[in-house]
Formats: sequence, structure tokens, C-alpha cells
Amino acid sequence: MWKGVIPAVTTKFKLDGSLDEAEMERCFALQMEAGVDGLIACGSLGEGPMLSHEERLAVWRLAKQASGSKPALLTVAEAGTREACELAKKAARAGADGLMVVPSTIYHTDARETAANLRAIAAAADLPVMIYSNRIAYRVDVTTDLLEELADDARFVAVKESSDDIRRTTEIISRLGERYAVLTGVDNLAYEALCAGAVGWVAGLVVAFPKETVAIVKLVQAGRHAEALAIYRWFRPLLDLDVSSYLVQNIKLVEALVIDSNERVRAPRLPLAGAQRAKVEAVVKTALANRPQLPAGL
Repeated sequence: MWKGVIPAVTTKFKLDGSLDEAEMERCFALQMEAGVDGLIACGSLGEGPMLSHEERLAVWRLAKQASGSKPALLTVAEAGTREACELAKKAARAGADGLMVVPSTIYHTDARETAANLRAIAAAADLPVMIYSNRIAYRVDVTTDLLEELADDARFVAVKESSDDIRRTTEIISRLGERYAVLTGVDNLAYEALCAGAVGWVAGLVVAFPKETVAIVKLVQAGRHAEALAIYRWFRPLLDLDVSSYLVQNIKLVEALVIDSNERVRAPRLPLAGAQRAKVEAVVKTALANRPQLPAGL
């Protein structure tokens, strides 16, 4: 159902902290013009947990306006199952194409609790669900065993595989075949995951470099691995910025430097300063000085 490049877009703010809808419209349009395959609103990179339900739905509506016939998913990442189900129902009523669901953000559920939580959210919305499996950031591991247990519910259609173990992609596909669409969610493991059978990339740095991200996926799909790998190796220092506690600030600074956006974040986050900022600026400067020419005809 879902494949290719699906950006986890950033949420843009005005100086007063309110949503900058005009800037999001511009940035989302840049993604679609580059040929991405959908959009995901209000994930980790989109600062979803810092937004009210109404703000999250507003961002999703902008994403859907931009994506047109392609899917626009809303992320559900709540501390409690009750609140997650409430947001899921609101997304369904708004017409969301599906949800990306983080199992638990505060309490670190065990396998039994994780399954019950995911099933409740899926039932509340009755929409297709991408399970966000990120044991590093959220300390809840949606294992292959758990995916097999959940496979009896057809609403679970995809998994954003962010365990940071490239072997997991192979394990899921080997055991469950095509039951789930496996999309990689770790920017600096994307090429490896695509080569291992992942059908898509829920990407972060794509928000500043959409054409390069799309090119890598299309080249791998076409079997043109040497060309894809050359772009990926150039991209790697930038992609490493996604794997950080400061991924939001990192990537918003990259957007500011590359596509002339802004780097405003919602507190308690603050924009990068000092050595952290200088490091990101240096990575971007080097990347732009060596930006590859993309193959024609993709």
C-alpha cells in the first residue's frame, strides 16, 4: 500500500509560536514536486508531541492538500491509549489516509501491553496503520514476533523499521513475506535497508534534499546500485544528522541553509548554538560544494 519515499515533514512556526501554514505549504509542495510518494505529518521530526490535537490536524490537512492523490498520514504518539484513540478517531473523521502509530511514549510497555495498545488505536480509527518500531528513541521494541502476532488485523499494513539493526528488515521479510510493507526509518541505514528488501523510506533529510532522496530509491528499484550508492555516500554525513537527540534542530537548520526556510522550534527545544551549530553548518557547506549531478530520466 505504501512505498517509495514518504517524508516525515517538519512543522513550521511563526515568530509568535503559532503554525506557519504558508511556509508549510511551500515546503510540502517542494517535496511533491520532487516526486515523493506521500507525506507523514507530526512525527518525531514534526514535533507532534509538542502540538495540540487541533494543531496536528491542521498540519495534516496542509499535508493532504499538498499530497493530493498520494497518501498523507497523521502520526499518533500519545502517552495514554485513551488519548491516542481520541486522536485516531479525529484523524479518521478528518479523512486521513492512514496513521503512523508510536506504541508508547512515556510508559515503556511490555509485549502484551504494546499489542493491546496498538490494537486499540487501530480499532478506534479503523484506518490503515504503519507501526513505528523505534526501540532506540521510545524504548518499546515491536519485534518480529509481535508483528506476527498482530498480523491477524488487516489494518496493520506497514512498519517503519527503526530498530537500528539492519538484520531486522531481513527477519521481518523472511518470516512474514509481503504481509507488511517494510519501510526504513533510519536515514543513515536507508541504502542498506532498501537493498535488504525494504519497499520504502520514511525519510528526514529529504525535507532539504528531496531530489537526492528520491533518486536513491528509484535507482535501487531499477537495479542501478552503483549510481545509488554514489549519491548515498555523498549524502551520508547529512543523513547522520537524523540519528541524534537533536534531529529536529539539526534538520531544521539544514532546511534554513538549503531551502531558505526557518529553524524555529517549539520549546523546550531551542535552535542550535555554538559548536553544535557550527558542526551542522560545516556538514552542509561541504555537501553543497560537492553536490552530485543526478542521473537524467529518473
